[in-house]
Amino acid sequence: MTGQPVRGVAVKAFPVARSEARLLVPALIFIALVVAAVASLGTPLITSVATSFHVSLGSAQWTLTVALLSGAVATPVLGRLGAGPHRRATILATLAVVVAGSALTVLPLPFAWLLAGRAAQGLGLGLTALMMGVARDHLPEERSGAVIALISVVSIIGAGVGYPLAALLAELGGVRAAYGLGLVVTAAALLTAWRSMPEAPEGRPAHVDLAGAVVLAAALLLVLFLAGERNLWSRHLAVAAGLAVVAVVLLCVWAVIELRSTTPLVDVRAVRHPAVAGANLAMFVGGIGMYLQLTLITRYAQTPHGAGYGFGLTTFVAGLVLIPFSVLGFVAGKLTPRVRTRSADSLLLAGSAIVVGGGFALFAAARSDLAELFAAMGVLGFGVGGFSAAMPGVILAVTPKSETSSAMSFNYVVRSVGYALGSALGGLILAAGTGPGHLFPDDSAYTTAALVGIGAMAITTLTSLALARRRSSETTP
Repeated sequence: MTGQPVRGVAVKAFPVARSEARLLVPALIFIALVVAAVASLGTPLITSVATSFHVSLGSAQWTLTVALLSGAVATPVLGRLGAGPHRRATILATLAVVVAGSALTVLPLPFAWLLAGRAAQGLGLGLTALMMGVARDHLPEERSGAVIALISVVSIIGAGVGYPLAALLAELGGVRAAYGLGLVVTAAALLTAWRSMPEAPEGRPAHVDLAGAVVLAAALLLVLFLAGERNLWSRHLAVAAGLAVVAVVLLCVWAVIELRSTTPLVDVRAVRHPAVAGANLAMFVGGIGMYLQLTLITRYAQTPHGAGYGFGLTTFVAGLVLIPFSVLGFVAGKLTPRVRTRSADSLLLAGSAIVVGGGFALFAAARSDLAELFAAMGVLGFGVGGFSAAMPGVILAVTPKSETSSAMSFNYVVRSVGYALGSALGGLILAAGTGPGHLFPDDSAYTTAALVGIGAMAITTLTSLALARRRSSETTP
């Protein structure tokens, strides 16, 4: 069958056979789940890494930050490569690099090699958008939407799957054993991709804007560095503000480069479409709020009783608090495609943002019992699952098939930056609420952070409702 033309060239799409589709769908979901879980392995292992490698907690934090950074930089590059004829090769090569990086995290090598391995693992985050592109190209239209929504969801709940497993392995066998989990599952993902990934449709360009990629990488490096170095803002505000200005300038330069390029890394003109721009704004602000709540609940659960609050949970038990997040997130992801038949995706975004805001309200009002934390995390998971499942529908409704990977890659970059800023915002609020000579913030600091989160989700809700109103006016004769 013939798809939409790309720059004047008729693009042939090749839906796979029904039997192959049955194998393709679980493969796409499995790969998206693995790369998300492996990239998040740094979160529960920061303390163990600091102890095992005799480095500071700030240095150990880079085992997470460097994975997010490499993923944010790789996502638009892989998205552009995935839009061309070499998508299968791109997927296999990227997973091979992820497997090699996983091996570096397991081998008895110095800390610098661990960081290199984590950076290689982070590249896998760029594959999520490619999985969506494969689904849209090779599955029937009536099924591809539900599969894309589920891929989006598992890319979020992967953190909830990897966290408790990594924490348990770290307690039983040390940090190398925990990273060994990443090596096993990434090798399985590579084998799965080799057996199941089809070739991309013919007739698509595969050029990559290298200048744009370099400038974007520099801008994202500054953004994530500023998000991770909280002490810089409190001790050297002028330096932090200057670097923030440089980051903004670099992003503006990148936008100019993309507008002038004949083969842009991201089609900025398409990104300026009101539906896409609104969806990315909702993703950015919503991402800040969602990750803020995730940070608050997990940190609160591990705070020792001596602080006057908290539950003093071990890393593994605290990881179990994420189970309601993952389970209800998956449930929401499965339900969303059914609800989409009766409601617009933008309205689903608004409803999901309200649910996340409800999770913040629950945490702010009731957190004296561990069951209340589980409940708040479950509400968060349901809201995040619905939000993640509805987001691709808003963007892809105005995006040609050939640009699926590229459009969703940009959305995932926006999400990564929002998550990083949400984590940093939580740290700044709690640091501001920590009295002189105290190790832990006052309990009221968590309430303040929750109220900030409610504000973020209110903005996300209003943005989503504006999208729904615009779409309604466009479809009404």
